[in-house]
Amino acid sequence: MNRRELLKATAALPLLSAARPSSAMVAMDWPTHTISMIVPFPAGGQADLAARPIAHALEQILGKSVIVDNRAGGAGGAIGNAAAARAEPDGYTLLMTLSSLAVLPEADRLFDRPAVYEVSQFAPVARVLADPTLLAIPASAPWKTLEEFVADARKRPGEIRYGSSGPYGTLHVAMEMFAASAGIKLQHIPYRGAAPALNAILTGTVDAVASAPGTLRQLVDDGKMRVLANWGAERIASFPDLPTFKERGYQDVEFYIWAGLFAQKALPQPIMTRLREAMAQSVKNPEVIKTFETAGSPVAYMDAPEFAKFVETDSARLVAAVKRIGRVE
Repeated sequence: MNRRELLKATAALPLLSAARPSSAMVAMDWPTHTISMIVPFPAGGQADLAARPIAHALEQILGKSVIVDNRAGGAGGAIGNAAAARAEPDGYTLLMTLSSLAVLPEADRLFDRPAVYEVSQFAPVARVLADPTLLAIPASAPWKTLEEFVADARKRPGEIRYGSSGPYGTLHVAMEMFAASAGIKLQHIPYRGAAPALNAILTGTVDAVASAPGTLRQLVDDGKMRVLANWGAERIASFPDLPTFKERGYQDVEFYIWAGLFAQKALPQPIMTRLREAMAQSVKNPEVIKTFETAGSPVAYMDAPEFAKFVETDSARLVAAVKRIGRVE
């Protein structure tokens, strides 16, 4: 290439650059087609409870379909979380997940396995719900109080069965925290999500489960289940008579099931801004508020900056809990 040809080629570069759409232009166009919201659990659990009304509200705000995609592949939600982490960071694959997001990579490391994803791959968008976990048993169970449950478990180590959403999922970690503090041994029966675990307790396959208030309220009202204790720091409005574990002397037993929306870390900032605005609107939607309150899980909204700090703090606490629990087969 001679000097004249080089100058002509160089002069054309700004024109070529200008022809490419900027990230702001991309955000103005977003979304142009259907958005997928991955829920890494079966329908009926806390993440699904959060996702469905939010997805419907986002459709109204963004003008495009938002499809809830339940990835009920087990592994405590790891499979769905990993799928969202690997997705293109274009705003068309979102993740509505639970606090176990931080636990599962640490569990992989406990077993010397490569983590299938890392929390650092995600950008927190908004927290939607945040409920303390409740210890629930069938209404037909012999235990009327937490003290009776613990006393029986001490007499029969490993015989009382509890269901979970999978190894090191939210329900598993909560129960093992309690068992370690109480000095009891329970039998862990993992399922592919919170809903199958609840079904197992209703059919008598397991004897106990840790679950969120929103998924238990109707079952308790219908006389099918009974609750014995609350993993929160305080009693909650939907179960005002239910004592906390701390009230019963278990000072180190505290656990919350929060649900939040995440995108990929590399999501263009203009799209993230639009998504945050849409989420701020969606949690004010009367149908969203009504759905959550009817389920006993009121909106617990946090915008991205506050939510990111919350995730960092909560994740550190949960990772420390998993390390204390150690390898649980």
